[in-house]
Amino acid sequence: MSATTGEWAARYDADLMKTFGTPPLLLDHGQGAWVWDADGNAYLDFLAGIAVNALGHAHPALIAAISAQAEKLVHVSNLFASLPQLELARTLKRLAGTGDEGRVFFANSGTEANEAAFKLARLNRGDDGRKTRILALNGGFHGRTMGALALTGKAYLRAPFEPMPGGVEYLDATIDALESAVDDTVAALFVEPLQGEAGVVELPEGFLAEARRITARHGALLIVDEVQTGVGRTGEWFGFQHSGITPDAITLAKGLAGGVPIGALVTFGAAGELLGRGQHGSTFGGNPLATAAALAVVGEIEASDLVANARARGAELRRVVTGLGSPLIAGLSGAGLLIGVKLTAPVAEAVVASAREHGLIINATGPDRLRLAPPLIIGEAEVREFRDRFAASLAAVSSDADRAEVTA
Repeated sequence: MSATTGEWAARYDADLMKTFGTPPLLLDHGQGAWVWDADGNAYLDFLAGIAVNALGHAHPALIAAISAQAEKLVHVSNLFASLPQLELARTLKRLAGTGDEGRVFFANSGTEANEAAFKLARLNRGDDGRKTRILALNGGFHGRTMGALALTGKAYLRAPFEPMPGGVEYLDATIDALESAVDDTVAALFVEPLQGEAGVVELPEGFLAEARRITARHGALLIVDEVQTGVGRTGEWFGFQHSGITPDAITLAKGLAGGVPIGALVTFGAAGELLGRGQHGSTFGGNPLATAAALAVVGEIEASDLVANARARGAELRRVVTGLGSPLIAGLSGAGLLIGVKLTAPVAEAVVASAREHGLIINATGPDRLRLAPPLIIGEAEVREFRDRFAASLAAVSSDADRAEVTA
């Protein structure tokens, strides 16, 4: 089917729910940091399935793991255990530094992992049952199912589905707001190390450390949403590790299995004892295929030191973007290979469209914000390609804006 005839777009509109809008491309295959559409046009993929394809596309380690596991067991349900499930749980505990007390619950997505974390928070009631409040940050994003949506600090996303599950309050990401809001009635605080869907927005300096100190003082859980920031994306295995804290729980998904659906709730210390038998579950969560894929991804990230590569290439990309000297660039945010680009004008969608025309995939997270989240495997060649294509994309939008201004 041709990618340019419009036939596939018509079929998409006719057969799929309109939850995403009509996509701009029909992608056919990929290799490394590149994808090709159905007409054979190549694109440098600096979005990686929204920070999912940690190893890029068609990585041999992931292909081999999926193929080998599919020949043995794909699914057994959680009435039974499998070796990949056990090995992945132990690996995540080691990488997160939970110690022996750590526990892991496997789900199928970041939203599901946050739903499990929501239940964990609700169970932290305290001896007197006074801990009934759950705090989340304005601008935060934790998913679209009802519980995860209730934690999401974006009123326009919640409004069509209200009333939300109760007990959640939203506060600004300031230490003063934390001090004012957290008391002995708070069960948990949910926080992202970087607010990815808000545009890779950074927390104030020292915020996580203060959040840990304040929540610990009041017996509230600190739950860190690492769905977008985890698995090496920010230049550490997990985003919370930049601050040196120990949370009570983290949630994972996106990059964990390189595109195979999986999610995880990982607990530290006594928090792992809160969820008991029969209080949560998943038919597909932790299935042999998904956990084998995740083991392969995590193993390759470790073997090839891709966490260090995320740090180095992320710093290189920042220098490249800054060095372009474009009048459209107002500033950068983020860490490792999760980078936000703040623009001087509300032209993010135009830049994304221009980038596509120049064979580059990025995305807009707001009218004046772009997100870069390339595969962790990128090297010098991909950075050079990005520089050239991104520079051309920005220049085209700047020229269009100049012409429009002259015409006006």
